[in-house]
Amino acid sequence: MEWIKEERYRRLEETDPEEISGLAARVARCPWRQGYHIQPKTGLLNDPNGFAFFQGEYHLFYQWFPLGPVHGLKYWYHTSSPDLVHWTNRGVALRPDRNFDSHGVYSGSAIEHDGRLYLMYTGNTRDDNWERLPYQCMAQMEKDGSIHKFQSPVIGGPPSGYTDHYRDPKVWHQDGFFYAVIGAQRSNLTGCAVLYRSIDLHKWELLGELRTGLPDFGYMWECPDYFELAGQGILCFCPQGARLDEPGNIYPAGYLIGEPLDVETRDFRHGDFRLLDRGFDFYAPQTTLTPDGRRILVGWMGLPDVPYPTDDHGWAHCLTLPRELRVEGGRLYQLPARELQALRGKESFSIGKISDGTYSPPGFSGSRYELLIEFNNVDAFEFGVGLRTGEGERTVLVCDSRDSRLMLDRTLSGRPIAAEYGMVRSCAVNPSAVKLQLFVDTSSVEVFVDDGREVFTARIFPDADSMGLSIFAKGGEVSYRASKWDITSGAIRDREQSGS
Repeated sequence: MEWIKEERYRRLEETDPEEISGLAARVARCPWRQGYHIQPKTGLLNDPNGFAFFQGEYHLFYQWFPLGPVHGLKYWYHTSSPDLVHWTNRGVALRPDRNFDSHGVYSGSAIEHDGRLYLMYTGNTRDDNWERLPYQCMAQMEKDGSIHKFQSPVIGGPPSGYTDHYRDPKVWHQDGFFYAVIGAQRSNLTGCAVLYRSIDLHKWELLGELRTGLPDFGYMWECPDYFELAGQGILCFCPQGARLDEPGNIYPAGYLIGEPLDVETRDFRHGDFRLLDRGFDFYAPQTTLTPDGRRILVGWMGLPDVPYPTDDHGWAHCLTLPRELRVEGGRLYQLPARELQALRGKESFSIGKISDGTYSPPGFSGSRYELLIEFNNVDAFEFGVGLRTGEGERTVLVCDSRDSRLMLDRTLSGRPIAAEYGMVRSCAVNPSAVKLQLFVDTSSVEVFVDDGREVFTARIFPDADSMGLSIFAKGGEVSYRASKWDITSGAIRDREQSGS
C-alpha cells in the first residue's frame, strides 16, 4: 500500500467514523490477533511511553497511528491495569493538536508529583519545507484521569551542536531534583544522551551530555532510560547504527551497567554494551518501579521500517509482557513479572527421557500458553522443543551441545518476516542443563532462558491449525521436565474515555 504524506498525516478527528469502524472490523477478522498482549485496535503501535504507577494503577501509554500500519501522525494511547495482567483500554491520552506537537506526540515518560502524573514527551513539528523541529513538552494527569498540556514546551529546540534528532525524555527524581535524559544526535552524526535538571518540572536546566565510554557508537541513541538497581547504575537505550557482533540485528536495544551516574559531573563509568533481547522483534524498552520496589520493563514487540504480515489486515505490532529486572554477576536478568501467573489456566505435566527421537506430550498443543521446560543433557548432540508445529510449519528452540549455543529458528514459522536479516538468533548456554520459560500467543513467542539470563522475543505468523508441540533429541539422550498452562481468556478490555 502506498501511503503519501497527506495520508500519513491525516488526523483521526477529521476521519469519517464509518472508515474507523470499517477498519476496526477488518482488523478484528485478522487471524493473528493476540490473546493476552497489548495491541492496537487499528493501525500501528510502537514505543511504550509514560509507564508509571499512579492512583493504585499502572498506567502505560504507547505511540499510535490509528489509520494504518505505518508510521504516521502519532498519538499517545492510554491503557491501565491494577496488576500488570488485566488491562483496560482508556482511549487517546495525548493528541497532536498544538503548535509544538502538530506533527506528532512522540515518545516520553511519566512521573508522579504532588498528586498528579506528569507526562514528559517530545513534540514533533514540521515547517513549510518539511524541516523537523522537536520540542520537549509536558502534560499533567489529574486524579480523575483528565489530562492537560502545559501551554508551552518546557525545553525548546535542540541546543547548538545537535541535530533535529533530539527526543524521548525519560524523567526521574533524585536528591530533591528532577532529572531527564534525552536521546540525541550530535552535529557530527554520532549518538549520545543529554542530561537536564529541574526543581519543579516546569523550568529545565541543560547540564550536558552523559560522559560514557562510547563516544562513537551509532548515529542516534533512541529511548534512553536511566535507573539504579542493586547499587548499580543502568542506562538502557537503542543505538541506531551501532556496529555489533550480531549479524542481522540492525535495530539493537541494550544497556550499560556500572557505577551510579554522577549527576554533577555527568560521568557514567560502565562495562560493555549488552543486548536486552536476543530475538528478532524487540525495541524501545521503558521501565518503571512497582509499589514494592521492583523494576519492571516493557518493550515494543516490533521494529521500525520492517513490514509484517498483519499490515495487510490494517494493523501492526504489540507490546511485550512485563518483565522483572534484577542484577546478577554484573548483568541484567529478566523474568516475566510474577503477576503473570494469574494468566495460568489448565496445567499439563510431562517428565521423561528422549533418545534420538521426538515426543509430543498429551495436552501440550495449543496457540496460547505458558511453557516451563528443563533439560538435562546426557549425550545428545542437539535437543530442544518445537512450537506451533503443523503442516510444514514449526518454530524451533534447539540447543547445540557441541557449540554450547541455544538457537531460536523461525525459518518455518509461517509467513516470513524480514528474512533478509536472518531467520536464526542464538545465545551461549551450558548444554548440560537448560531451563526455558516460554509465553506463546497467537502470533508471538517470548523465551526466558536460564531464569532470565537471556531473552528471545519474536513475532511468528503460523497457520491457525499449527498448534502442535514436540520435544526432541538428536544423536543421544536427554531428560526433561515440563509444565504447560493454557492461557484461554483475553486480559484486555475497553473502557475508552476522552483524554487531552
